[in-house]
Amino acid sequence: MSASDYTVTEIPDVLRAVLECADDGIVVVDDAHRITHFNASAERIWKLARAEVLGRDAAVLDLAFLQADPIADSRDEISLVRHDGSRIRALMSLSSTTVGGATHHILFARDVTAEAERRARIGLLNAVSDQTNRVVVITDTEQNIRYVNSAFTALFGYTSAEAEGRRVAELIAGCHTNRTAVARLIKRLLDGGRRGEVETLVYNKDGGEIWVSARIDAFRDKKGRVKHIFALLDDITETRQLRSLQQLIMSALADEIPIAEIADRLCRRVEEIAPDVVCSLLHIDSAGLIHPLGGPSLPEDYSRALDGVAIGPNVGSCGTAAFYGEPVLVTDLATDPRWLPYNARPLEVGLRACWSTPIKAKDGRVIATFAFYFREQRAPSNWHRRIVEACVNLGAFAIERKEARAEIARLAYHDILTGLPNRAQLRHLITTAIDACPNGSHVALAFLDVDHFKDVNDTLGHAAGDELLVQLAQRLREHIGPEDMLGRLGGDEFVILLPQRNAESAERVAAGIMEALAAPLRLGSKLMPLSASIGISLYPDHATDIDTLMQQADAAMYMAKQAGRSTHRIFSAEMNGLAEQRLALIAALRRAIAEGALTLNYQPQIRSCDGAIHGVEALARWHDAALGDVSPAKFIPLAEECGLIEQIGLWSVREACRQMASWRSAGLNIPSVSVNLSPINFRNVTLAARLKDILAENALPPDALMLEITEGTFMQDGAAALETMHAIRALGVGLSVDDFGTGYSSLSRLAHLPIRELKIDRSFMRDIERDAGAVAIATAVVRVGQGLGMTVVAEGVETEGQRKVLAELGCDIVQGFLYAPALPPVAFERWLIEHCAEQARAMLARLDMGTAGRDEVKRSA
Repeated sequence: MSASDYTVTEIPDVLRAVLECADDGIVVVDDAHRITHFNASAERIWKLARAEVLGRDAAVLDLAFLQADPIADSRDEISLVRHDGSRIRALMSLSSTTVGGATHHILFARDVTAEAERRARIGLLNAVSDQTNRVVVITDTEQNIRYVNSAFTALFGYTSAEAEGRRVAELIAGCHTNRTAVARLIKRLLDGGRRGEVETLVYNKDGGEIWVSARIDAFRDKKGRVKHIFALLDDITETRQLRSLQQLIMSALADEIPIAEIADRLCRRVEEIAPDVVCSLLHIDSAGLIHPLGGPSLPEDYSRALDGVAIGPNVGSCGTAAFYGEPVLVTDLATDPRWLPYNARPLEVGLRACWSTPIKAKDGRVIATFAFYFREQRAPSNWHRRIVEACVNLGAFAIERKEARAEIARLAYHDILTGLPNRAQLRHLITTAIDACPNGSHVALAFLDVDHFKDVNDTLGHAAGDELLVQLAQRLREHIGPEDMLGRLGGDEFVILLPQRNAESAERVAAGIMEALAAPLRLGSKLMPLSASIGISLYPDHATDIDTLMQQADAAMYMAKQAGRSTHRIFSAEMNGLAEQRLALIAALRRAIAEGALTLNYQPQIRSCDGAIHGVEALARWHDAALGDVSPAKFIPLAEECGLIEQIGLWSVREACRQMASWRSAGLNIPSVSVNLSPINFRNVTLAARLKDILAENALPPDALMLEITEGTFMQDGAAALETMHAIRALGVGLSVDDFGTGYSSLSRLAHLPIRELKIDRSFMRDIERDAGAVAIATAVVRVGQGLGMTVVAEGVETEGQRKVLAELGCDIVQGFLYAPALPPVAFERWLIEHCAEQARAMLARLDMGTAGRDEVKRSA
């Protein structure tokens, strides 16, 4: 029998009409698996005409459960592929019935595609909401909670089931919640007003305080009526409230505000973010006596009474905490024996408990106490403990700040590597010697430059080069007279000031030094031969001003090098050869700039937290066919002298940006490039506009570029330079203070400058692994920089030990030979690929170790 001959189920006309009107597709299949009824909705669902299916085997519908034997009742949502190839979600419900001894299977089918998509969207939205770290709360207009996400549960401790249906105020508001501000904002929304934000203190399930920033808005229907209110809450306890304490202290220190005023400001700010406490900061002097520093909410007569009291085992909370060096909590001032001689005035003003924590210096001495008074008998909350932890560290930093400032001031006039007077101090010493020089006498100035010093750095590394300079300084001290003075200009250049010395005497000193340098220096297991070239100028024979004397000694030193090195020369007016050489060098430099012979090498800057690349520093290099490799220490000062430095600076920016664009188009994502600019560049008011054009030409965002400046740029170069700096930061380009700590920056001025980054000079790195003083200075720089919201970069990191110390200090970025020297672009690309591969291997190794550990645990179980 063919399908067309098969008899369909007889259905009364009325019932047939009803089935035709049904929204669900209805299919009837007999016990022979033949389709006997197929209504209009079924035609729409399967995209099949009933004439094509009636009487045919149910397999034509491609439903596995209709092909089973026997057919079982079922209900399921499936993905249905229709006759035209399209796909929908369908709810299938199959039931069986027996009529007149014959079994009929009735299938109800409903297209639920739209509902499934809506469910998927809702599920996705819930997933997104649960993935965000921002708390989401939705309420009705009566502020009854209708929805909270997982971040709400994580922050407040209430599950969705515990929260939904309850009023928000009942759940998380408390005695210090700003209910008035919240209520005012919600009323404004209900009246048709705009959304707003409120910062307030709320409470978790355990009663712990949490500072949040709440952004509150309304869901409205098409007529503008409020249907629901929603709030996005950010936990600002750490990010804003505690950091505000740090910013307060650091700004006050930068502005050189007295310590008593800083303590007063700190206490007032603490009482704002913890309204249930009264705050006190006491200084403990070297004799163990108490001196109030801050306590604006305590009675003045009570604070005065504490002044000069000696600490001891039973001197309230603060005196006892200072005596034992441990926190002391007294929950009942009225009865605790340690408080009986001191409790009358606090009890009069309603203070019932006191918790005091000692503040210690780096050497372990207790130098202050930080105390919370409470108006009820209680212990501190977790929020209170977090505040005190932050304030103890800040208090220690503030009180010890003068010591660090004194050390920084000393370093401003002395070279940190050798301990010798630096350039600034040398000028002062030379001036003093000239002023004291009697008529008919002389002052000799000798410039000493180590021969082939660059080879030591390039072959043995900067650490070996530094060790050589230290030993050289020691040897030079041993071979100059008690009235003579030795200083270091920088690099491998030393200056010997010889008061009351004529030419003949100065030459004897130079000859003695040459003889002393004939013996090699020992660098580790190596004996390093050493020689130097010395140039000498005389006051008043050659010049009467410091700058000219120094230039002449420098010129004579170059003449000594031209004569074959390892010798000395006295300046003479006939030294035209040196002038000719300098002219030739200037001409070669001009030609190199015009012909594009300068290049940039790139040294990576690495994040301390994870070893990822933070950026690169672009460093100018010059190779001349005749002169060979010309050190930047030579041609950069020369460029400044002959007016080429501004041109080189702009070329460096343009070339660095071009290289960055090239790397990014090749898939190498270098976050930023740092370029050194001269103070002269910042005197040009068009610098910001030029930078904007260069960035646009290379399709780079402004934050891809960082400009490194010296402290002299903003200390000496006036209003024009400062105006240019502000214009550059407004553009979005970063500014970094290079070689920080080698000059004498004003912290109060630094705090108000548009600086984004501080670079600790490499000279601070040498002794940082073993010298507490060096660590203290680095710590001070890191804290000052980060306290002012700046990134701190350490240059000249050569050893893993130095990196670890810097990481422990919280230094953000490190840069140096530990990772790589400055490399040409192609070599840097290879280095970057290898560095990324090494990081990936390290990550895989950690994952493998974790897997192995879990497997071992399973085997042990």
